Amino acid sequence: MVQEFISLVSIDSQPLKERQVADALLKIMQDMGLEAFEDGIAKQIGGDTGNIIAKVKGTLPKKPVVAFAAHLDRVSPGLGIKPQIRDEIIYSDGTTILAADDLAGVVQMLEAVRVLKEQNIPHGDVELLFTVSEESGMLGAKNLDRSLLKADVCYFLDGLGDVGAIINQAPSQDKLKIKITGRPAHAGLSPEKGISAIQVAAEAINNMNLGRIDGETTCNIGTIKGGLATNIVPELVEIMAEVRSRNEAKLQTQVKHMIDGFEAAAVKWGATADIAVHKSYPALNVAADDPAVLWALQAVRSIGITPRLEATGGGSDGNILAGKGLTSLVLSVGMEKVHSKDEYIKIEQLVKGAELLLAIIQQVATS
Repeated sequence: MVQEFISLVSIDSQPLKERQVADALLKIMQDMGLEAFEDGIAKQIGGDTGNIIAKVKGTLPKKPVVAFAAHLDRVSPGLGIKPQIRDEIIYSDGTTILAADDLAGVVQMLEAVRVLKEQNIPHGDVELLFTVSEESGMLGAKNLDRSLLKADVCYFLDGLGDVGAIINQAPSQDKLKIKITGRPAHAGLSPEKGISAIQVAAEAINNMNLGRIDGETTCNIGTIKGGLATNIVPELVEIMAEVRSRNEAKLQTQVKHMIDGFEAAAVKWGATADIAVHKSYPALNVAADDPAVLWALQAVRSIGITPRLEATGGGSDGNILAGKGLTSLVLSVGMEKVHSKDEYIKIEQLVKGAELLLAIIQQVATS
């Protein structure tokens, strides 16, 4: 299992360019005797690879269908990874990320199915989903045809920290693009004839509630671009912002607060504010007593770990599939310090993750 992980992270992959690692994965699953196929979304997202789905036929009839999912792409710098093992921990050589995010999840899925088949453990139908371009806007999940999966529940292997965390709440996110248009003028000869778009934006932002709004809502102004030169009253400012909340009503309240703020400042100064709002992903909310949560909790306990039911402030492919009507949870896989050159995973955690997936399959089979 460790060697498989090292082999896969050593293969180059990035958003929209997952072909090499996808081909290696397809070969592995072919050798395992799995039925696997690639969907047809590569062209429509501008990539070279589609989502990959594998089916494991159950030995027990009429059991819930369980799916596991992980993504094949990675963030930069993620090319030419050279894994190192020190004190039973896998690192990169320090010049790249490790890509345990999310190849740890990939190999845990493979190992769980491998043991399932080798030991002839009774089970219902199992599906494996390997998505593409998660790190560049969850494009694989967003374009996935839900009908390709028969799953009743899907566990996404993309959580940070030691194995045992079960994320059943994650926020929805709206992104705002704001364009403030004022009036240009010579800043030295006739500044009073101009309307500074920067000044309008500054006043609006200064009067807003930003950052941590409450326990489940956050807001951030991410980028501001505007102005041409110091001798020109700036005519145009473009602002990118986001709002996240696990409560949709609170999210919409905060979005309205921001829209109202920009529009009020624009009216005051005689500028205009054009605002576009885009839903990036929906919320993920699964009740603590849902069977999918109970299976995971019991499975974690069965491998000797105290489970942790958690809410998060980040989004994932799980949010997207939840929005498509699939009960979705996110599991921690043992990866640490992701999206950095200090990323690592303990071998013990890599193995524990596979044990957990096998235990979940067994819990579902006995339901």
